[in-house]
Amino acid sequence: MAQETIYYATGRRKTAIARTWVKPGNGDVTINDRPLDDYFKLESSKTEMLQPFVITNTSGKYDVRVRVLGGGVNGQSGAIRLGITKALMQIDPDFRQTLKRAGFVKRDPRAKERKKYGQRGARARFQFSKR
Repeated sequence: MAQETIYYATGRRKTAIARTWVKPGNGDVTINDRPLDDYFKLESSKTEMLQPFVITNTSGKYDVRVRVLGGGVNGQSGAIRLGITKALMQIDPDFRQTLKRAGFVKRDPRAKERKKYGQRGARARFQFSKR
């Protein structure tokens, strides 16, 4: 019996970390043991996450299983997108140029800036009163 190949990649965005397994199949997406529609309620999160498949014309050809933790909805969908992108590049290195042109290959480094002491927030100050 032939062993089917499973491709593994990790994606990160903000504070979310997504461990992604991609294997040939019929397009089933499972996130934390839940179907895609149960996990992400917003349509924008679903479409952002599945963009690598649309760009490479591989929609419905691969099953995806994801373990994601940390972050919020947008961070998690971005982390999953990066994980899927890395896995697709393992499957076919020719996808890299297409995915890179779309801006999916590079990790988005933006994260929340920390709050500084003596201030109300990262940049915001307490209101100054002269009198």
